[in-house]
Amino acid sequence: MKVLVTGVAGQLGHDVMNELARRGYDGIGSDIAENYNGAQDGSAITKMPYIQLDITDDSKVKSTISKLKPDVVVHCAAWTAVDAADDEENREKVYAINVNGTKSIAESCKIVGAKMVYISTDYVFDGQGTEPWQADCKDYSPLNVYGKTKLEGELAVSNILDNYFIVRIAWVFGVNGNNFIKTMLKIGKKFDTLKVVNDQIGTPTYTYDLSRLLVDMIENEKYGYYHATNEGGYISWYDFACEIFKQAGYTTKVNPVTTEEYGVSKAKRPFNSRLDKSKLAENGFQPLPSWQDALQRYLKEIEY
Repeated sequence: MKVLVTGVAGQLGHDVMNELARRGYDGIGSDIAENYNGAQDGSAITKMPYIQLDITDDSKVKSTISKLKPDVVVHCAAWTAVDAADDEENREKVYAINVNGTKSIAESCKIVGAKMVYISTDYVFDGQGTEPWQADCKDYSPLNVYGKTKLEGELAVSNILDNYFIVRIAWVFGVNGNNFIKTMLKIGKKFDTLKVVNDQIGTPTYTYDLSRLLVDMIENEKYGYYHATNEGGYISWYDFACEIFKQAGYTTKVNPVTTEEYGVSKAKRPFNSRLDKSKLAENGFQPLPSWQDALQRYLKEIEY
């Protein structure tokens, strides 16, 4: 099976490529940079070819995928800087990447008959209430530009293709890139006390674990919408920060505050990022390990 992965310079794309290598698949990585030499920690993608691909160039996307003829495209590339996406000067580029780029890839997959995996987000919902969002829920009402563009990407994939997986994730962390854990470890060294919000609720997602699930998915034809985060229960960012410091051996004190007390960010954040993942088990997929276990393994991976 030949698999093209976009966005391999990001947290998830990097891990997907290495998971493909572990299973002996023919993986091809792509990103916007001319060359890619591996993760920020120095770990390279395992003996996999790389091609430069600007997903906003429709003709290039279609010619590249038509030439490669992959069996699957795992589309990890996206604009993910949530606050910056709300800046007026960035919106055209955000739409070009998250909407038009995704549409180009979906159309290319249809031409060559490839499956497509589209990575989406809890931000497609309005984040209200306390009930977990169901994978097949269509009650969309994104709060910001990032969420709106990821939703439009979802709709492009589902309207163009029959053979697709749309996988919504949340609170992502991996070795290749910045994330909440790395931020907490960094500032926890500098300050004795921190404030972290406790009214935004969700579950973290370790890209190493998620990459294994995504490759499981492309090995079958149980298409549709899925939610995928680690198990272990729903928590707040405050809860997460406390566990990070506990496992890392930090003595940093964490004070819980509301989002309003912390200070409103440029882009609105969802309070309810609870994603119901029951559809995974219903379709025979192995749920991800607990986020506590994932955090422990991740700290070892980044040598903390």
